[in-house]
Amino acid sequence: MNRIELLQKIKGKLIVSCQALPGEPLYGSEFMARMAIAAKMGGAVAIRANTVPDIQAIKQATQLPIIGLIKQHYSDSPVYITPTYKEVQALIDVGANIIALDATQQTRPDHIELKELIQYIRKKSDCLIMGDISTFEEGIYASECGVDLISTTLSSYTDYTKDREIPDFPLLESLAIELKGTPIIAEGNIKTPEEAARALRLGAYAVVVGSAITRPQLITADFAQAIKQT
Repeated sequence: MNRIELLQKIKGKLIVSCQALPGEPLYGSEFMARMAIAAKMGGAVAIRANTVPDIQAIKQATQLPIIGLIKQHYSDSPVYITPTYKEVQALIDVGANIIALDATQQTRPDHIELKELIQYIRKKSDCLIMGDISTFEEGIYASECGVDLISTTLSSYTDYTKDREIPDFPLLESLAIELKGTPIIAEGNIKTPEEAARALRLGAYAVVVGSAITRPQLITADFAQAIKQT
């Protein structure tokens, strides 16, 4: 599948993020592969996945396009989504179709610049590049740096956006209006089918849903909290 075919495949559709971190009940590649199979059965056209083992297992189980990332924390930076060349190269090697990386203007490990990582990906692969941002200004900057897609993933997750509306529909809409030539992906805190549909109406190219589908402990907690408040 070439780049144009991939973009057409996800246009107006649902992408499911299948991720579980150490300590979570569904942590492990076997569980994430099963979750991805369920997502495919439900209509997901691509999967967003973290770590090389999970990506390998999900690719084999589903044959769906993969938005790959590697979460790695470094002591000298708040950036943790595919922060350095090491994580980028691992995603290229495992065959991710799209590489997702932090495209905020926070300082990266070793002061690596976003433009440098993008140039590296262009030189080493044919992967599409998704820039995860948290503000309008970061979206503009990511576009100027040359990402192929921009995702609202990090709104409310950076220190300076903790008070933002969630889901951040104003950010999505403003970017969709300003960057008409760049697909804007709605991601982050989308909990209902109605919110996903609204994101598309506001100009999202596609919608990524994660926890509301693939983290049953959080889904259960929402129900339990609602019942507790009655």
